[in-house]
Amino acid sequence: MDTDNDISCAEILKVLADETRLGVVRQLMSGPKHVGEMNLELNVESTLLSHHLKVLREAGIVEGERDGKAVLYRLAPDVESKRNGAALELGCCRLVFE
Repeated sequence: MDTDNDISCAEILKVLADETRLGVVRQLMSGPKHVGEMNLELNVESTLLSHHLKVLREAGIVEGERDGKAVLYRLAPDVESKRNGAALELGCCRLVFE
């Protein structure tokens, strides 16, 4: 959600409209996680989860960092800064996780 990339509200909402991607964001609201940790709850094929993580990375919503042989994912700093408890202030709307 880097404002320098001029991602529109519609594009952000389109990315987050997918149930799996929304589940990833929900999980990362509680802190960084590896793919295996996320997949315990999401229970999707690993290649499909990788695809969703790529879409979230390209949109600037999450970022990944090498952690040995694995990748540790977290909310991107710009997204984390817009977090308000269990909600994300997206500018165009407020996304609340219960």
